[in-house]
Amino acid sequence: MWGNKKDETPQPAVSVPPGTYTPKAVPTSWEGMPMSTDAMRLPSTTDRSTARLGASLHVKGEISGNEDLHIDGSVEGLIQLEDRKLTVGATAKVTADIIAREVVVYGSVKGNLRARDRIEIKKDGSVVGDLTTARISIEDGAYFKGAIEIDRANEKDADSNKPAYARAAAPIPPTSAQAGTHASAKTTTSS
Repeated sequence: MWGNKKDETPQPAVSVPPGTYTPKAVPTSWEGMPMSTDAMRLPSTTDRSTARLGASLHVKGEISGNEDLHIDGSVEGLIQLEDRKLTVGATAKVTADIIAREVVVYGSVKGNLRARDRIEIKKDGSVVGDLTTARISIEDGAYFKGAIEIDRANEKDADSNKPAYARAAAPIPPTSAQAGTHASAKTTTSS
């Protein structure tokens, strides 16, 4: 089938010096062969990668959406990504209140952060504002100034989605005397 038929595609009349390779034109269709449409399918929203706000971009206002976001530029206002992850890149300067499922800070944030699942402040990250989350991680070298509130209600919602063996290993909740405790911390280290 493939080798039995000669290429009948007309070749353009081009003057080519002797000894120079001339590629044959590729047929525009393959007779009798089904064409796959897999390469033409667009990814669904679940396959979509993280949206990026580049280093040279400056946004004033409200950002809201339903996909993960990585910020390298500057943002002033409100960032609301209820069920998604926000990453504040190393070059980012964010002056905004943030509401997301997860927040990871490598750059600078001034504003209150509320994360349903967790907040991470990486070693070169800086946060000035109050944090409300179920889980927190502040690496050595990070800068934080504000109050931390551990939101146990969201942690219980997250635990209900875990398998039974993971829930069994969960820490025992605090006594009523410990509930509602607020912590204020400032962590700086110099290298």
